[in-house]
Amino acid sequence: MNLVAPCHFGLEAVLKREIYDLGYDVTKTSDGRVMFEGDAEAVVLANIRLRTAERILIEVGSFHAETFDEFFEGIRSLSWEQFLPADAKFWVTKVSTVKSKLYSARDLQSLAKKAMVERLKEKLSVNRFEETGASYPVRIFLMKDEVTVGLDTTGVPLHKRGYRALTAKAPISETLAAALLGLTPWKEGRLLADPFCGSGTFLIEAAMQAAHIAPGLAREYTAENWRNIIPAPAWKEARKEAEAEIVKPGRHLLVGIDIDPEMIAKAKKNAKAAGVADYIDFHVSDVKDFYVDGSYGFLLTNPPYGERLSGEKELPALYGALGRAFDRLDKWSLYVITSYADAPRQIGRKADKNRKLYNGMVRTYFYSFAGPKPERNI
Repeated sequence: MNLVAPCHFGLEAVLKREIYDLGYDVTKTSDGRVMFEGDAEAVVLANIRLRTAERILIEVGSFHAETFDEFFEGIRSLSWEQFLPADAKFWVTKVSTVKSKLYSARDLQSLAKKAMVERLKEKLSVNRFEETGASYPVRIFLMKDEVTVGLDTTGVPLHKRGYRALTAKAPISETLAAALLGLTPWKEGRLLADPFCGSGTFLIEAAMQAAHIAPGLAREYTAENWRNIIPAPAWKEARKEAEAEIVKPGRHLLVGIDIDPEMIAKAKKNAKAAGVADYIDFHVSDVKDFYVDGSYGFLLTNPPYGERLSGEKELPALYGALGRAFDRLDKWSLYVITSYADAPRQIGRKADKNRKLYNGMVRTYFYSFAGPKPERNI
């Protein structure tokens, strides 16, 4: 099958590396989407193990459409009978359009459902659909009049790991945190700290990686009920294998601080829910007092940039304090995601790299301030 994995725009390379590491071949990459080939087992493994994908879709087909008639006929031409049983509950959960002549999502949703029904009536010789069976949500994406249609195997987005019931006011998603961590040279056994840790997402994701805890191990998926496509034992076997791979990290040098005691309490509860509470040192502190004894570590952080501040007047002082804390550390690297464009100047040095990303609907910058490489492999 052709599988589609949406991800955060600009972070496709991190997801590609994950898919290759999982053992599958990437066939195409576009803005915010990585396509790869796989079987039923690939659907299961991708959902349970990928850290940076938002969901996994089975591509039903693709076609060109500039008019509603072309769109209707394109949907009707797809082999829905190969995917949907006669009792399937099916609907178009979302239509996204980018630079296409067709842009009315509501009209396209309605039209697509009618075209699917017509196709299934003809191929299954059924006049009425009770839709009492398993759910098969459909997602449609139009890009420059090219239509891609997929079945959503995931349901609730993959960033919903299940551990983060408690969040900060402006949290960073689990998938984005994992992707940003993947843009750094950090690996298990090296120091990692977050001086504005909020609900602890960066450090929890790092601890889960170090412990080899599959990110989707503790949650459920829409496709678990698709017995016509994925054998039921496949999910049980994949979870069993993932559980067997969990290890206790040899060195857990993960430190998180926040000036807000309530945030630290939330971070500790989230870490406990994720099964990594013993691997992270969370405590209440101000960034101006932050220090970790050790060399060649990494600061990875999502500082406040309005949501947790009383006003933007506080930003220069806050980022200045971050810069001074960074200067006190021995041969460390700093990685910052923020919407504050003046961050490098206030930190006190020019960024080595700057990626433009979106955290939800907020345009942000991911600044990299690279420290020296270790003289030996540590």
